[in-house]
Amino acid sequence: MAGTGGGRPSLYPTLLYADAQAAIKQLTEALGFTELSVYETEDGKVMHAELVQGNGAVMIGSKGRGGLFDTAMKDAGPAGVYVVVDDVDAHHQRALEHGVEILMPPTDQDYGSRDYMARDTEGNIWSFGTYAPEIGA
Repeated sequence: MAGTGGGRPSLYPTLLYADAQAAIKQLTEALGFTELSVYETEDGKVMHAELVQGNGAVMIGSKGRGGLFDTAMKDAGPAGVYVVVDDVDAHHQRALEHGVEILMPPTDQDYGSRDYMARDTEGNIWSFGTYAPEIGA
């Protein structure tokens, strides 16, 4: 997200993947996230991972690892997450260079944002753009 990072976000999208290691690799290498932490089970499944983008974060885990959240998410479909970035075109170029499936190229929107849309390795939709509304305290 735009900004210098730091602090504690109050909202964390949480996604489970059949191959969480591949998702972490794509999100960090191709989409500019930074790995904050990754906790694995003895058999290599991701119990919990946190990836940071600016002053926001997403939590990632492996499907089929057990536990209440895994059970509750068993039949969940793909999710959509919007991430604020400062330079949409540069971010898009990085995604292209890593072979990310682009659903919409950088586009100027009527409401003043410039954004693009991509699909990750397991069908989740990631939108990256400049729209960042102020949220009152």
